[in-house]
Amino acid sequence: MNARPADTLAIAVAQLNPTVGDIAGNAEKVRRARAQAAAQGADLVVFPELFIAGYPPEDLVLKPAFQAACRAAIETLARETASPGPALLVGAPWVDDGKLYNAAALLDGGAIAAVRYKVNLPNYGVFDEKRVFESGPMPGPINFRGVRLGVPICEDIWREESSAYEDVVECLAETGAELLIVPNGSPYARAKDELRLNVAVARVVESNLPMVYVNQIGGQDELVFDGASFGLHADKTLAFQLAGFSETVVTTQWSRADDTWHCANGPRIGALEDDRADYAACVLGLRDYVNKNGFPGVVLGLSGGVDSALVAVMAVDALGPERVRCVMMPYKFTSQESLDDAAACAKALGVRYDILPIAQAVEGFEAALAPAFTGLKRDVTEENLQARARGTILMAISNKFNLMVVTTGNKSEMSVGYATLYGDMNGGFNPVKDLYKTQVFRLSRLRNAWKPDDALGPDGRVIPENIITRPPTAELRENQKDEDSLPPYAVLDPILERLVEREEPISAIVAAGFEQATVARIERLLHIAEYKRRQAAPGVKVTLKNFGRDRRYPITNRFRDPGTPLPAPDVSLITAKPAKSEAFDF
Repeated sequence: MNARPADTLAIAVAQLNPTVGDIAGNAEKVRRARAQAAAQGADLVVFPELFIAGYPPEDLVLKPAFQAACRAAIETLARETASPGPALLVGAPWVDDGKLYNAAALLDGGAIAAVRYKVNLPNYGVFDEKRVFESGPMPGPINFRGVRLGVPICEDIWREESSAYEDVVECLAETGAELLIVPNGSPYARAKDELRLNVAVARVVESNLPMVYVNQIGGQDELVFDGASFGLHADKTLAFQLAGFSETVVTTQWSRADDTWHCANGPRIGALEDDRADYAACVLGLRDYVNKNGFPGVVLGLSGGVDSALVAVMAVDALGPERVRCVMMPYKFTSQESLDDAAACAKALGVRYDILPIAQAVEGFEAALAPAFTGLKRDVTEENLQARARGTILMAISNKFNLMVVTTGNKSEMSVGYATLYGDMNGGFNPVKDLYKTQVFRLSRLRNAWKPDDALGPDGRVIPENIITRPPTAELRENQKDEDSLPPYAVLDPILERLVEREEPISAIVAAGFEQATVARIERLLHIAEYKRRQAAPGVKVTLKNFGRDRRYPITNRFRDPGTPLPAPDVSLITAKPAKSEAFDF
């Protein structure tokens, strides 16, 4: 290995996209990154958390064969560092004395030079690491070529004064660390980059140490990781900032002066924000779900409505038009307006577009059910036959051509159960599952005016204006409008956001200016639709609390918010002090 003076260090940030369980593929990414970093003159390449396994591995990491395969890959990579080139800091599950840890291994000079374990295991929101890992001992710094590196892993820098977390950064500072290297698997949510930066700044201020924060990118089931890796100097100034939603290997040059480390001319790439970031997350999540699971393409129903139009655009941006097939399935309630709008959208996107009428299927179902329904009035049952006929057609196309069905229901609909099981809910993945209807409209307008750099779809207007401006309708009966069954989305969505994301009581929502009867009705619909959501396809998480990993409500549940403030607890009945609470950071 080529020694460098102890007062300079070239650190390559490998912001890459691993695949859970693809140990050989992830190891090959490490090799390619090492070669690229070597050409850039790097001394050390840093990878995201648990990179060899892919993150999060969930219960897969409990399999002894998986643990052994990850260990073997690390040992092979370690031997390869005997050849000229930079050292590697790679995340992997690690068994030590019968206990399984979330670890980072330093590979240098043909050997495993050091291993550090994650101390603070997140157990909130989308995280469940206490289920699978042991908490590691407090770490000391790693002496790397004359530089003492502290390696806190992801959650190890998330700490509040009131939390039960161990102060890993403080321990590293007190034991002589000069520079913090933080491997992360931090998933995307709106405004998450600002939250991460605030946490990192707090640790830098407390420790007076500079930091290199390395985050992965890519989609893993419901989660999307946005990268946006960065560095901070000890004085809190930004050392470098990498792009979000993009794989890259960038070598940053650090030098020691006045007892601290400074990064010279680090790149500073502005991150996508707000709706643009949400759109990019949805596209990346869909792309990786399709590609990592080996589907040649996708199929979806294109109804002429805004939800399916936006999903079609996201699919084309993710996969390219040649891998997307759209199907219009009209019935007698389908308007000519919907037919024209769907055809115009498909033409703008350049996708294959089929029109398959469902009248024979629906009428066949009705004929088959006629003996059982004799004397009963027509109702939502017959309306749902239309959605189920469409779902069956899409699943048949999926089976015949091995295309994954993409479903198109938004978060507003899924919140209140405005969807049909085994009908429009059919599908393998839903990129707009965590977008409220009002945001679907916003993103549709946004995409007509802007396109992400890596999008494979066409520029310009891809969603006809009429799709965005016409009143939403499922067209399951004559002149049907969504607002026949639901409050206007401008009213519904803020109520849902308060109920779902913030867990606010009805009384607080009413105090904010919403009608009590409306709020109570929406809260009831939210609860009784839980059984539908359990059967829904996974979809990209973009809010702080999605349906799925974040929010796990019982289906059988008789509790309802009374709608009025409850009395304060009677503290005179409490005889014991509560235990110190766990921290709940994002």
